[in-house]
Amino acid sequence: VGHLIQQASGGSNLKKVTLELGGKSPNIILSDANMEDAVEQSHFALFFNQGQCCCAGSRTYVQADIYDEFVERSVERAKRRVVGDPFDLKTEQGPQVDQEQFNKILGYISSGKREGAKLLCGGGVAADRGYYIQPTVFGDVQDNMTIAREEIFGPVMQILKFKSLEEVVERANDTKYGLAAAVFTKDIDKANYVSHSLRAGTVWINCYDVFGAQAPFGGYKASGNGRELGEYGLENYTEVKTLPLRCVKNVSTIRACISPPSFDPSIDITCTAVFEQFGVVVIS
Repeated sequence: VGHLIQQASGGSNLKKVTLELGGKSPNIILSDANMEDAVEQSHFALFFNQGQCCCAGSRTYVQADIYDEFVERSVERAKRRVVGDPFDLKTEQGPQVDQEQFNKILGYISSGKREGAKLLCGGGVAADRGYYIQPTVFGDVQDNMTIAREEIFGPVMQILKFKSLEEVVERANDTKYGLAAAVFTKDIDKANYVSHSLRAGTVWINCYDVFGAQAPFGGYKASGNGRELGEYGLENYTEVKTLPLRCVKNVSTIRACISPPSFDPSIDITCTAVFEQFGVVVIS
């Protein structure tokens, strides 16, 4: 849809558009991270809103020496997730948005099993009627698998193993998307290294899906262009105007040319000062 909007703009009035599109956001868990917090935050990062979130942490990279424990805890957490009536306050996960998305997600789950990912929990329909899908976790996922390359937009968690920071940065950036990312660690130097190396519009550190009106949000690469929120968000609604003006020696001419409402003719003011007062570039 975003491509069609961009094409429509180019083929009509060249209206400026901002596009916040899809993502396949990497969520990186380093070995020194707080395990309990990282598991819960990663669960939220993926399963929030039934997984129907453009910036979902849908590629969970876990360092090798804590991989097994993280996977075990993540599976236990997914099994505890309450699926049901969205109007029940105890419910954590409701139905998918429609039949089309429901079928698409089940297709991706079948693809994951077919391509060799290890289904650890879920993987099926969660109710006799309605578009409910079981919270699903895949382990032993490889970067070239379809579930690791394409946006599923559903409650399907993929957990991948890595060894070094350099390796995970390269793998995390190997995607056409660049909307968001996250890193969990107690080491501020590692956090800075990873966050500055990732090609993503937002990189959360030890948290996920944290937003603020003052913090611009938007993507790199195929995840879109432009920003929402913050000062950068205002740029999409403004135009820049340049006013070069040649300086003349007759002060009265200057006053007549500019004639600002607040200009006091009794004040002796230089040409440059007049121009600078009202934001005009002076050409001497």
